[in-house]
Amino acid sequence: MHTAHDLRHIVSPAVRDLLELAAHPDFDRTREQVQRLGGCTRPIALVGHTTTYDATRREVLHSYRTADEPTGRLLLACGNRRASRCPTCSRVYAADTYHLIRAGLVGGKTVPETVTTHPRVFATLTAPSFGPVHNRPTTPAGLQRPCRCGTWHSEDDPALGTPVDPLTYDYCGSVLFNAHAGALWARFTTYLRREIAARAGLSQRALASHLRLSFAKVAEYQKRGVVHFHAVIRLDGPEGSTEHPPAWATTALLADAIFAAATRVRLTVASDTIGDREVTWGSQIDVREIAPANTDAPLTDQGVAAYVAKYATKGAEDSGTIDRPLYCTPCRGRGATTTPTGYPTQCPHCTGTGLAELPASLPVTRHVRQLLRTCWNLGQHPEFAHLNLWKWAHMLGHRGHFSTKSRRYSTTLGALRDARRTHAAEQARIRNGHPAHDPAETLVVSDWRYLTTGYTPGEELLAETVRHNRTNALQLKSEGEVCP
Repeated sequence: MHTAHDLRHIVSPAVRDLLELAAHPDFDRTREQVQRLGGCTRPIALVGHTTTYDATRREVLHSYRTADEPTGRLLLACGNRRASRCPTCSRVYAADTYHLIRAGLVGGKTVPETVTTHPRVFATLTAPSFGPVHNRPTTPAGLQRPCRCGTWHSEDDPALGTPVDPLTYDYCGSVLFNAHAGALWARFTTYLRREIAARAGLSQRALASHLRLSFAKVAEYQKRGVVHFHAVIRLDGPEGSTEHPPAWATTALLADAIFAAATRVRLTVASDTIGDREVTWGSQIDVREIAPANTDAPLTDQGVAAYVAKYATKGAEDSGTIDRPLYCTPCRGRGATTTPTGYPTQCPHCTGTGLAELPASLPVTRHVRQLLRTCWNLGQHPEFAHLNLWKWAHMLGHRGHFSTKSRRYSTTLGALRDARRTHAAEQARIRNGHPAHDPAETLVVSDWRYLTTGYTPGEELLAETVRHNRTNALQLKSEGEVCP
């Protein structure tokens, strides 16, 4: 066994820390905690305790204290949905999203299987043009044509999505569209109900007694840095998925109403700085019927669920931007902090700029850098203060949730997480030999406090081993081999 004196001569802090952990009598418990996280990139460390009492006899049934842990803390997965920040947690998020979307298409998770007979479509709403960009156009037959710049771009050409003429590109329009995309979607759903009601000869209020509009959507960034939405849209009876809509509510009627509603939606952004702007959807609107999974149709319910789940874990970084806030966290982007005596003073972290990183120093394209600058500059104007553009500059102005759903589309992510948490607790109870507890007859007293984020250097080595093993297992699985 290494002694403390021996460990001082080990140059690597990570190896030294790992050896110190390994020398602890309860090292297996530390390794178990790290393995349970599945390779989470930046876990949350908590300290505290929890005790379960018999509510009648006030006897202690079970107790747990982080003070008894080898490291004195409990590690929990970060739960970040972004694949760029935590691949492990994003896979869990994607799996939950897949089951949520699929349940609304084929049933399950409180949704009856009869939902497969309801009219349902997969709609894509895009942004308008803000100026010509480099792309890979194709003919109606699917053959590639040269870009308008005259170049035949390859699929990995970094020029794709960037303006052909940056001087005339509408950067303000791009940022403002992203900032209002959520509001544009909300107005679209209102117009869609109106269009459906008009086709049925009903008022919008009367429509509610005949059917309900249910949907689930996800945002995806195009290479040019603007969001567009993919949505599963379904027609139900008045009570939701448990009722079939009236016979006149067909898939064809739904598709026609979507096109009409998307064309009508308008949002006016009043501005004395850059002039009034009208925010609308683009002309490229796609609506396709969703077929059952056991058919040969090109768009099935299983394929749609997988597609939506894939993009639920992605963000603006797929368009080449950064995946972290641009503003200085200590001063919240103000460029100044307050002294203990209450006087404002220049923030020492950003030297008064309010920026954690200067756009000019970021490893991004000129197009993305200009979008970042536009977000930051517009965000400084009082008339755009409510958009928090400075806060969401790294998202190129988009500040909405990436995946949302209507209330009765299917289950919720919270319900799926609660079910997983309950199952894990039950398995831990069985594994540790604790008796089953009736929630109505037990009392749980807990006290938890946030300590820090991340691993120690030695724990990071253990986590990296877990990630390596999981990556190999997934690769073997994808290749059709049996994992050990």
